[in-house]
Amino acid sequence: MPDQMQEQTSFPAASHSANPVGALRFRTVGFDLDGTLLETAPDIANALNHALKIAGLPTFPYEEVRPMIGGGAKRLLAKALSRGSDERVPSETLDPLYDELLAHYAANIAIETRPYDGLLRALDQLAEAGIALGVATNKLESLARDLLEQIGIADRFACVIGGDTLGTQNAKPKPDMLFELQRQCGGGAAAFVGDSIYDTGAARAAGHPCIAVSFGYRTQPAHELGADAVIDHYDELIPALASL
Repeated sequence: MPDQMQEQTSFPAASHSANPVGALRFRTVGFDLDGTLLETAPDIANALNHALKIAGLPTFPYEEVRPMIGGGAKRLLAKALSRGSDERVPSETLDPLYDELLAHYAANIAIETRPYDGLLRALDQLAEAGIALGVATNKLESLARDLLEQIGIADRFACVIGGDTLGTQNAKPKPDMLFELQRQCGGGAAAFVGDSIYDTGAARAAGHPCIAVSFGYRTQPAHELGADAVIDHYDELIPALASL
Protein backbone atom coordinates (compact mmCIF):
# COMPACT_ATOMS: atom_id res chain seq x y z
CA MET A 1 0.00 0.00 0.00
CA PRO A 2 1.44 3.40 -0.90
CA ASP A 3 2.13 5.81 1.91
CA GLN A 4 0.27 8.51 0.02
CA MET A 5 -1.55 8.74 -3.29
CA GLN A 6 -0.06 11.45 -5.46
CA GLU A 7 -3.28 12.09 -7.32
CA GLN A 8 -6.84 10.92 -7.16
CA THR A 9 -7.79 8.13 -9.52
CA SER A 10 -11.06 8.46 -11.44
CA PHE A 11 -13.21 5.36 -11.89
CA PRO A 12 -16.10 4.84 -14.29
CA ALA A 13 -19.46 4.18 -12.72
CA ALA A 14 -20.34 0.52 -12.41
CA SER A 15 -22.58 -0.82 -15.16
CA HIS A 16 -26.13 -1.56 -14.11
CA SER A 17 -26.70 -3.99 -17.00
CA ALA A 18 -23.86 -6.29 -16.00
CA ASN A 19 -22.42 -7.37 -12.69
CA PRO A 20 -18.72 -6.34 -12.60
CA VAL A 21 -18.22 -7.71 -9.09
CA GLY A 22 -17.64 -11.16 -10.55
CA ALA A 23 -14.07 -10.12 -11.27
CA LEU A 24 -13.33 -9.04 -7.69
CA ARG A 25 -10.73 -10.99 -5.73
CA PHE A 26 -12.18 -10.04 -2.34
CA ARG A 27 -14.44 -12.29 -0.29
CA THR A 28 -15.02 -9.65 2.39
CA VAL A 29 -15.48 -5.89 2.18
CA GLY A 30 -15.57 -3.88 5.39
CA PHE A 31 -16.92 -0.37 5.88
CA ASP A 32 -16.50 2.42 8.37
CA LEU A 33 -19.83 3.90 9.48
CA ASP A 34 -19.76 7.65 10.16
CA GLY A 35 -18.88 9.57 7.01
CA THR A 36 -18.57 6.37 4.98
CA LEU A 37 -21.85 4.46 5.01
CA LEU A 38 -23.96 7.20 6.52
CA GLU A 39 -24.02 10.98 6.75
CA THR A 40 -24.32 11.11 10.54
CA ALA A 41 -22.74 14.49 11.28
CA PRO A 42 -25.96 16.48 11.83
CA ASP A 43 -27.18 14.19 14.61
CA ILE A 44 -23.68 13.91 16.13
CA ALA A 45 -23.25 17.69 16.05
CA ASN A 46 -26.60 18.18 17.77
CA ALA A 47 -25.60 15.75 20.54
CA LEU A 48 -22.21 17.42 20.99
CA ASN A 49 -23.73 20.88 21.19
CA HIS A 50 -26.33 19.61 23.67
CA ALA A 51 -23.49 18.56 26.00
CA LEU A 52 -21.64 21.84 25.51
CA LYS A 53 -24.76 23.85 26.33
CA ILE A 54 -25.14 21.91 29.60
CA ALA A 55 -21.58 22.95 30.46
CA GLY A 56 -22.35 26.55 29.57
CA LEU A 57 -19.81 26.48 26.74
CA PRO A 58 -20.01 27.85 23.19
CA THR A 59 -21.37 25.43 20.62
CA PHE A 60 -19.77 24.47 17.31
CA PRO A 61 -21.24 25.10 13.87
CA TYR A 62 -21.99 21.95 11.90
CA GLU A 63 -19.17 22.61 9.40
CA GLU A 64 -16.59 22.60 12.20
CA VAL A 65 -17.89 19.37 13.74
CA ARG A 66 -17.65 17.30 10.52
CA PRO A 67 -13.82 17.05 10.39
CA MET A 68 -13.67 16.31 14.13
CA ILE A 69 -15.62 13.04 13.75
CA GLY A 70 -13.91 9.68 13.42
CA GLY A 71 -12.19 8.76 16.65
CA GLY A 72 -15.28 8.05 18.72
CA ALA A 73 -17.65 10.27 20.71
CA LYS A 74 -15.38 10.73 23.73
CA ARG A 75 -12.48 11.90 21.58
CA LEU A 76 -14.85 14.24 19.71
CA LEU A 77 -16.06 15.75 23.00
CA ALA A 78 -12.50 16.13 24.30
CA LYS A 79 -11.54 18.00 21.11
CA ALA A 80 -14.51 20.29 21.54
CA LEU A 81 -13.83 20.97 25.21
CA SER A 82 -10.20 21.81 24.50
CA ARG A 83 -11.31 23.91 21.49
CA GLY A 84 -9.06 21.88 19.21
CA SER A 85 -5.90 22.03 21.34
CA ASP A 86 -3.92 19.08 22.69
CA GLU A 87 -4.69 20.07 26.27
CA ARG A 88 -5.93 17.13 28.33
CA VAL A 89 -9.49 17.46 29.63
CA PRO A 90 -9.89 16.29 33.25
CA SER A 91 -12.05 13.18 33.59
CA GLU A 92 -14.27 14.89 36.16
CA THR A 93 -15.20 17.37 33.41
CA LEU A 94 -15.23 15.01 30.46
CA ASP A 95 -17.07 11.97 31.82
CA PRO A 96 -20.37 13.57 32.96
CA LEU A 97 -20.66 15.49 29.69
CA TYR A 98 -19.84 12.35 27.74
CA ASP A 99 -22.78 10.64 29.44
CA GLU A 100 -25.02 13.57 28.46
CA LEU A 101 -23.79 13.43 24.86
CA LEU A 102 -24.41 9.68 24.58
CA ALA A 103 -27.88 9.90 26.13
CA HIS A 104 -28.95 12.68 23.77
CA TYR A 105 -27.45 10.93 20.76
CA ALA A 106 -29.03 7.57 21.59
CA ALA A 107 -32.45 9.24 21.81
CA ASN A 108 -31.96 11.17 18.57
CA ILE A 109 -29.65 8.89 16.59
CA ALA A 110 -31.43 8.86 13.23
CA ILE A 111 -33.23 12.19 12.96
CA GLU A 112 -31.19 13.63 10.07
CA THR A 113 -28.84 10.72 9.33
CA ARG A 114 -29.06 9.20 5.84
CA PRO A 115 -27.16 6.75 3.60
CA TYR A 116 -24.89 8.26 0.97
CA ASP A 117 -26.15 8.33 -2.59
CA GLY A 118 -25.54 5.06 -4.43
CA LEU A 119 -24.66 3.11 -1.28
CA LEU A 120 -27.59 0.69 -1.31
CA ARG A 121 -27.06 -0.17 -4.96
CA ALA A 122 -23.37 -0.89 -4.33
CA LEU A 123 -24.17 -3.07 -1.30
CA ASP A 124 -26.71 -4.99 -3.34
CA GLN A 125 -24.16 -5.67 -6.09
CA LEU A 126 -21.59 -6.94 -3.61
CA ALA A 127 -24.11 -9.13 -1.80
CA GLU A 128 -25.40 -10.62 -5.06
CA ALA A 129 -21.84 -11.75 -5.79
CA GLY A 130 -21.63 -13.54 -2.45
CA ILE A 131 -19.21 -11.06 -0.90
CA ALA A 132 -19.60 -10.78 2.88
CA LEU A 133 -20.02 -7.25 4.22
CA GLY A 134 -19.09 -5.95 7.66
CA VAL A 135 -18.85 -2.71 9.63
CA ALA A 136 -15.90 -1.59 11.74
CA THR A 137 -16.56 1.72 13.47
CA ASN A 138 -15.12 3.56 16.44
CA LYS A 139 -18.70 4.30 17.46
CA LEU A 140 -19.91 2.19 20.42
CA GLU A 141 -21.20 -1.14 19.10
CA SER A 142 -24.64 -0.73 20.70
CA LEU A 143 -25.11 2.67 19.07
CA ALA A 144 -23.84 1.42 15.71
CA ARG A 145 -26.25 -1.52 15.72
CA ASP A 146 -29.18 0.67 16.78
CA LEU A 147 -28.41 3.21 14.06
CA LEU A 148 -28.13 0.59 11.33
CA GLU A 149 -31.43 -0.92 12.49
CA GLN A 150 -33.20 2.44 12.45
CA ILE A 151 -31.87 3.28 8.98
CA GLY A 152 -33.00 -0.17 7.83
CA ILE A 153 -29.71 -1.65 6.62
CA ALA A 154 -28.54 -3.77 9.58
CA ASP A 155 -29.41 -7.04 7.85
CA ARG A 156 -27.01 -6.26 5.01
CA PHE A 157 -23.96 -6.81 7.25
CA ALA A 158 -22.58 -10.08 8.59
CA CYS A 159 -21.03 -8.32 11.57
CA VAL A 160 -20.72 -4.97 13.33
CA ILE A 161 -17.49 -4.31 15.24
CA GLY A 162 -17.67 -1.23 17.46
CA GLY A 163 -14.98 0.81 19.10
CA ASP A 164 -15.66 -0.97 22.40
CA THR A 165 -16.18 -4.49 21.01
CA LEU A 166 -12.55 -5.50 21.51
CA GLY A 167 -11.81 -2.82 24.11
CA THR A 168 -11.29 0.84 23.30
CA GLN A 169 -7.53 0.32 23.43
CA ASN A 170 -7.88 -1.80 20.26
CA ALA A 171 -9.99 0.65 18.26
CA LYS A 172 -8.89 2.00 14.87
CA PRO A 173 -6.24 2.91 13.75
CA LYS A 174 -5.08 -0.35 15.34
CA PRO A 175 -5.78 -3.35 13.07
CA ASP A 176 -7.62 -5.55 15.58
CA MET A 177 -11.13 -4.54 14.53
CA LEU A 178 -10.41 -5.27 10.87
CA PHE A 179 -8.97 -8.67 11.71
CA GLU A 180 -12.10 -9.48 13.75
CA LEU A 181 -14.36 -8.25 10.93
CA GLN A 182 -12.50 -10.46 8.48
CA ARG A 183 -12.84 -13.45 10.82
CA GLN A 184 -16.55 -12.96 11.44
CA CYS A 185 -17.19 -12.53 7.72
CA GLY A 186 -15.64 -15.92 6.99
CA GLY A 187 -12.05 -15.04 6.12
CA GLY A 188 -10.50 -14.72 2.69
CA ALA A 189 -9.13 -11.64 0.97
CA ALA A 190 -10.55 -8.44 2.49
CA ALA A 191 -10.70 -4.77 1.55
CA PHE A 192 -11.82 -1.81 3.67
CA VAL A 193 -13.68 1.39 2.81
CA GLY A 194 -13.37 4.47 5.03
CA ASP A 195 -13.03 8.22 5.16
CA SER A 196 -10.34 9.09 7.70
CA ILE A 197 -6.80 8.42 8.83
CA TYR A 198 -8.23 6.08 11.46
CA ASP A 199 -9.52 3.89 8.63
CA THR A 200 -6.53 4.02 6.32
CA GLY A 201 -4.20 3.52 9.28
CA ALA A 202 -6.10 0.44 10.45
CA ALA A 203 -6.21 -0.98 6.92
CA ARG A 204 -2.50 -0.43 6.43
CA ALA A 205 -1.72 -2.11 9.77
CA ALA A 206 -3.96 -5.05 8.86
CA GLY A 207 -2.49 -5.38 5.38
CA HIS A 208 -5.88 -4.79 3.75
CA PRO A 209 -6.28 -2.70 0.59
CA CYS A 210 -8.25 0.45 1.38
CA ILE A 211 -10.55 2.80 -0.51
CA ALA A 212 -11.19 6.29 0.83
CA VAL A 213 -14.42 8.16 0.13
CA SER A 214 -13.95 11.85 -0.60
CA PHE A 215 -17.31 12.88 0.91
CA GLY A 216 -16.62 11.85 4.52
CA TYR A 217 -15.15 13.44 7.64
CA ARG A 218 -11.48 14.29 7.42
CA THR A 219 -9.02 17.06 8.17
CA GLN A 220 -7.02 16.73 4.95
CA PRO A 221 -7.67 16.06 1.26
CA ALA A 222 -8.84 12.51 0.61
CA HIS A 223 -5.89 11.77 -1.68
CA GLU A 224 -3.54 12.44 1.25
CA LEU A 225 -5.07 9.77 3.51
CA GLY A 226 -2.80 7.02 2.19
CA ALA A 227 -5.57 4.92 0.62
CA ASP A 228 -5.05 2.75 -2.44
CA ALA A 229 -7.89 4.50 -4.26
CA VAL A 230 -10.30 7.39 -3.70
CA ILE A 231 -13.91 7.52 -4.85
CA ASP A 232 -16.31 10.46 -5.08
CA HIS A 233 -19.53 8.42 -5.33
CA TYR A 234 -20.61 4.87 -4.51
CA ASP A 235 -21.17 4.16 -8.20
CA GLU A 236 -17.36 4.12 -8.39
CA LEU A 237 -16.88 1.55 -5.63
CA ILE A 238 -17.02 -1.66 -7.70
CA PRO A 239 -14.57 -0.43 -10.37
CA ALA A 240 -12.25 0.83 -7.60
CA LEU A 241 -12.31 -2.55 -5.86
CA ALA A 242 -11.68 -4.28 -9.18
CA SER A 243 -8.55 -2.14 -9.63
CA LEU A 244 -6.95 -3.32 -6.36
